[in-house]
Amino acid sequence: MSDAEKSGFLAKLIGPKKRWRAYKARVKELPESHRTAVEAIERYLMHFVPTDGDSAESMFEDLADLFEQAVAGGTPIREIVGENPVEFVETFAQNYSEGGYVPARARKQLADDIERAAGYETGTEDQTV
Repeated sequence: MSDAEKSGFLAKLIGPKKRWRAYKARVKELPESHRTAVEAIERYLMHFVPTDGDSAESMFEDLADLFEQAVAGGTPIREIVGENPVEFVETFAQNYSEGGYVPARARKQLADDIERAAGYETGTEDQTV
């Protein structure tokens, strides 16, 4: 894409949408457990990690790459994010942001969502509603 296309009006309206839709389509193709984990990480990143447009797009595309490679290699979610998913996400996000405040409840929600996703993988997910 040329500089003129990147800075053009249509590119600003359509370009990022195309990238976002392509990212979401990639995530949709992941197995349920990995998709749940990516969506939890995505929610956390969107709410609590300050980024500009280009770095946010790259961050989500890299997240999809990471999980697609994990699926292809048969890597379980816990091997990707470790025992502390908040630490994983914050380390991952450092490559794309200047930092920011994250409330404790958001950290807990991310940890709970990853635990649920890891449970899907092993068939031990929590059945309570």
